[in-house]
Amino acid sequence: MIYPSIDKLLTIVDSKYKLVHVASERSKQMMLNNHYQLKSEQYISKKEIGRSLEELEKGLIKLKE
Repeated sequence: MIYPSIDKLLTIVDSKYKLVHVASERSKQMMLNNHYQLKSEQYISKKEIGRSLEELEKGLIKLKE
């Protein structure tokens, strides 16, 4: 099963396209700066794209409208 659920994420972000954009931008930041908002053992995912989705689901990423 994919974590976090896309249904749960779409309650936070209003479109799939915006979700993909936000997650990809955050994962690029993680790779370039090696900056994570949680400790590595708190993440379920091992890859940056999954970790960025987890941060979004936990409310650690704020979206500007």
